[in-house]
Amino acid sequence: MYISGNEYEFEKRIAMRGGDGEVILEHVSKNNLPANVRLMARITLNKNCSIGYHVHENETEIFHFISGSGTVDDNGTIREVSSGDSLITPSGSGHAVSNKNDEPLIIFATIVLSK
Repeated sequence: MYISGNEYEFEKRIAMRGGDGEVILEHVSKNNLPANVRLMARITLNKNCSIGYHVHENETEIFHFISGSGTVDDNGTIREVSSGDSLITPSGSGHAVSNKNDEPLIIFATIVLSK
């Protein structure tokens, strides 16, 4: 099924997972994902915005950093990330992501449910 980028469903979340500022999610699809996929979205974090630390249970979240740079808390380890990097957070692990830079941090995120 083809989905044009113009058809993405926009959602804005304030203080997502206890983070700072506004996070913009562009959902590829909310209704036509495979049963084991909970989320597929392009996420934008503008300057001084973040997604707060949270733990995933019975699912794995995969981030691919498309553009910009920022900082992640990878299950307790702080790392700098930039375009081309990826972060995989398996069930039982946690993460957070923040952008303190002028350029937006753009992430493609997928959440896959555990079997």
